[in-house]
Amino acid sequence: MKKEVTGETLTVNVTLRHSSNNSTIEEYARAAVGKLAEMYPEMTSSHVILDHQKNDYEKNKIAEITVHVPQHDFVAKDAGLAYEACIDACVAALGRQLQKHKEKMH
Repeated sequence: MKKEVTGETLTVNVTLRHSSNNSTIEEYARAAVGKLAEMYPEMTSSHVILDHQKNDYEKNKIAEITVHVPQHDFVAKDAGLAYEACIDACVAALGRQLQKHKEKMH
């Protein structure tokens, strides 16, 4: 399932794989990406992929977030027991990547 929401200038795509419709986790992912957009306003779009692996019992929830900024793409991926923890870890990693990029550009 794929949903796209366009904000003022930021487009956030959320794709759920092997999972049922879960609007609360989608809103959580959009809010997390929104926090990144506040830190780095030049973001143009983002794609969040939430996957459920049935063959792994310990780290069966996977979150992958791709952030597009002019001339660069940043990706973070994490696996764990809950989508929220995975999304938080990805956002933290992307925050570090965007901060380094911001420092390099200025």
